[in-house]
Parts: sequence; C-alpha cells; structure tokens
Amino acid sequence: MPQNGGWTVRYFPKQAEFYKVSLPLRRWLRTHVADYDIVHVHALFSFASLVGARAASRNRVPYIIRPLGVLNRWGMENRRRWIKALSLRMFELPLMRRAKAMHYTSRMEMLDSARFHLSNQQVVIPIGIDLSAFDKLPDRRIFFDKHPEAASTRNILFLSRIDEKKGLDLLINAFSSIAPEHPQVRLIICGDGDPALVTSLKQQAASLGISNSITWTGFIQGETRLAAYAAAEIFVLPSHSENFGIALLEAMAAGLPCISTDQVALAVDAVQEQAVLLSARDPMAIKEAIHSLLMSATQRQGLSVAARRLAHRDYSLSAMGTGLNLLYSDIVCHAA
Repeated sequence: MPQNGGWTVRYFPKQAEFYKVSLPLRRWLRTHVADYDIVHVHALFSFASLVGARAASRNRVPYIIRPLGVLNRWGMENRRRWIKALSLRMFELPLMRRAKAMHYTSRMEMLDSARFHLSNQQVVIPIGIDLSAFDKLPDRRIFFDKHPEAASTRNILFLSRIDEKKGLDLLINAFSSIAPEHPQVRLIICGDGDPALVTSLKQQAASLGISNSITWTGFIQGETRLAAYAAAEIFVLPSHSENFGIALLEAMAAGLPCISTDQVALAVDAVQEQAVLLSARDPMAIKEAIHSLLMSATQRQGLSVAARRLAHRDYSLSAMGTGLNLLYSDIVCHAA
C-alpha cells in the first residue's frame, strides 16, 4: 500500500482475465466505500467499474463516471457488439443514470453520448499530461543512432499503438502517393500491436513499392520516444475513432505540425484554435494535407506555435487538476 504526496494506491488480484474480475476488490469496496466523499469511476464494461459504482450507490456516496471512450459508436459497433449492447442495457446504462455526473475528456465524446439521454451533470475536463518533457526535447541524434536511414530525410511520424482503428492503412496508402512526388520524405511508424495486423500493413507497403521509404521502429519509450518527435517534421494520426488522442497531444506539446482526422476528438477541438490540420478519413485527403505542409514552412510554423500554446493552456496537469477539483467540490457541496 504505497503512499506518496497524500494519495494511496491499493492493488487487488484478479480471478479472471475476462471482465477483470476481482472478488477482493469487491469486498474492500463494500466495506470501505462509505469512508469517502466521492467516487470517480474510470471506464465501463469492466468488473471494477461495475462494483465501484454499485457500492457507491448503495452507500449513498456520490459518484462520477468517466466513460474512457468505450461508449463511442465505432467501438460499440466494431468490438464485441452484441455483448456490449446487452451489458449496456443491463448494467452500464442504469449506473450512468444514477451517477451524479459524467466526465468526458472532449466535446465530441460528450456529444456522442447525448444519444443515451442522460439527465445528470455533463462535464468536459480534458486529459492533462506532464508537459515538462516536451519543453526541451532530447537531441534527435539519439533516434538517428538507432535508425540512421532517417537522418538524411524529411520525416513524417506516426507514433501510437498499432490497431485497426488507428487508420494506419489509410496513411500508408496516402504515403504511396506522396513518395513519388517527394522522394526525400520518409514515413516513420513507431509502435506495436497485433502481429498479424503489423504483418498485413507491411505487406500493404510492399505491394505499393514503398517499403524502403518506411521505418518500422516497434515499441519505443523514454528518451528514444521523445527523440522521435525531435526527428520528425510532421505528425499524422489518421484514426477512425479516438475519444481523445494522447499521442496527438504529445506531438502538439512537442511543437510538431499535426494532421489528424475528423474522428479524433482532440483534433476537432484543436482545429478551432488552428493548432491541428484536419483531414477526412481518406487516403487522398491525408495525402493532400501532408503535401500542403511539406510545401509550406509558414503553415508548419503556424501549426507548431498554436499547438504548443494550446497544449500548455488547456491540457496540462494543472489545467486538468483545476477542472477536477471544481467538479468534486461542486458535487460534495451539493451532497452535504
């Protein structure tokens, strides 16, 4: 039970991987949840979320639910569709209706959830990250030492988990149109995921004749991860669905000119501040956006400055902490 700075972390063993069942967690919650003023439930469709909200409700402790993106239409329709639909009707929806507030991390997530017709408090508090590591990035040569082929090219970066919803197939198709016009440009793909999907994407690149212009780094972390941002000229996140977009936020904090799709919630918010270039989920649209940035240093600089400014203003740890503190205080005050 480690303690640090006024918070406590408690660990409970799982008895099943599916649904992450933990009976010791349920016992602890039933005994101790009444000792707290408020409960903040993160995610749905999991055992911890279900027993946490139920325990709070039974003990009349106000609780907040942060859906963590699991309610978005793409995920509901493309991942375990029938199981989620049944669970939503039987468990999640009643819990959401009894919650004092729903905590969303973007306006898109909140608007998408309007289809559930909830009458409780609806609040948008964006995710905040520690921005200090992005204020001064490490030397890009740290990345080039590991991937020397990228040292002499103009680099387009994708850095995220490799998953079907990330739209990497769209980016590879877009890059195949960019490569003949800009032979000095390289696509750097950082991240790992399902081996079968990674193999399929590499085969796609080979069939398009662009394998030699793509660097696949696999999973990277620490200084190498930060150096990848320093080594890039443009960042692209072509996702089909993101209730927020942490990878995009990191790239913005690093001052990279960013391209993302109209299904990435952070991008939709950021475009209003001219901090991200928005693209449709279409290879030609992504290609045109990349081409536009490659051709315009002025546009790249404008996006870079706006992205850094927005990240520090709205997406820092202190900004998130202020928002959560106001929400907690309001709920506890009205519950007293």
